Amino acid sequence: MGSEHQHLLLHTEVRWLSRGKILNRLFELRQEVHMFLLEQKSAFSSLFENQDWVCRLAYLADIFDKLNDLNLSMQGFRTDELSLNSKMCAFIKKLEFWLKKVQRNSVSVFPTLDKFADDSEIDNLNTICDCIREHLTKLRDELVSYFPSIMNQDRTQDWIQNPFVEDVTSSSGLSDKLTENLIELASDRTLELKFQNVTVSQFWLEVKGEYKELSEIAMSALLPFGSTYLCEVSFSAMSLIKTKHRNRLSVQNDLIIAVSDIEPRFDNILAKKQPQVSH
Repeated sequence: MGSEHQHLLLHTEVRWLSRGKILNRLFELRQEVHMFLLEQKSAFSSLFENQDWVCRLAYLADIFDKLNDLNLSMQGFRTDELSLNSKMCAFIKKLEFWLKKVQRNSVSVFPTLDKFADDSEIDNLNTICDCIREHLTKLRDELVSYFPSIMNQDRTQDWIQNPFVEDVTSSSGLSDKLTENLIELASDRTLELKFQNVTVSQFWLEVKGEYKELSEIAMSALLPFGSTYLCEVSFSAMSLIKTKHRNRLSVQNDLIIAVSDIEPRFDNILAKKQPQVSH
């Protein structure tokens, strides 16, 4: 039919990120799906003739796409609780911004819906905006109920994420001695240049020799797992390593290599092995 895509996507709870993708794909292929349903004489074909329903589909494609972006940004090996809190707080503030736009009957923050509304010259956009406003309000309230303290961020840990911000010591919550140490660290131009070229965790590990107590406090906030990403990666790796053909295999060492981004020192490993010599 000359379509950009050849297939519809299927949603599965195991791969939950697919939910946003199937909505986008369904919206892009809505005319082709409509024709197919008409040929099959399905009652669902009437839905694609309903502008109100297609508008809701376009909105869901947009909002799930934004949720997917949030979820993907919170995954990875080097995430910490402080950065994840910031991302979740930013998303809730975005929801409030989207709410204000929708209250003015503007859907410009939802590109798929906005383009469809312009192309189709929808008359009942006010009704659609009321539905969107209700959904965004419930979504915001739900996220706030999960993270009740997310909007009241603790500023006493800002120095961990960036100790070189001006006046960061005023809200550090540290003792007088540690505040003086923080001032010394923040005034060191060499360390400031180093901070720009390494991760936050690497920086605090490198200054541990000179600022031991500050480093330990910082690492105690950065080390806890902020999400279950590493656990999920480990389970996925283990399912590939330990199959029914190797069910008695001890996977500990193999699993460490599979999920770690540290390159093994093969020279040292091979040096400890006894080569098999011919008789």
